[in-house]
Amino acid sequence: MTHSSITTVSASIAALVVVVLALPAASWAQGRPETPWEMMHDWDSGWMWLMPLFGIAWFALLVVAIVLVVRWIGRGNGARGASARSARDILDERYARGEIDREEYLQRRNDIAGG
Repeated sequence: MTHSSITTVSASIAALVVVVLALPAASWAQGRPETPWEMMHDWDSGWMWLMPLFGIAWFALLVVAIVLVVRWIGRGNGARGASARSARDILDERYARGEIDREEYLQRRNDIAGG
């Protein structure tokens, strides 16, 4: 290591020490607060009760966002469309595909109609 690089490193360390020691000195110069509540400045004027409300609001916002995302994802699978079909529609489709014969179709249609 050369003399100039040692001088540069030493100057950097000295500057770092001065900065680290100067920061607490600046706060000490302002005086130490008598109580921890004095460090809160304007919060001691009656606004302290809002802090828990902000936490609850963020939690509620998170829950609402999760519910909306789940509903949005669930909407794409077609489950609502399948549950909206009536029993009569399903019976008509089965008869049209030939899965059931005419007698069974008529009997089940009357059962669905309640007669």
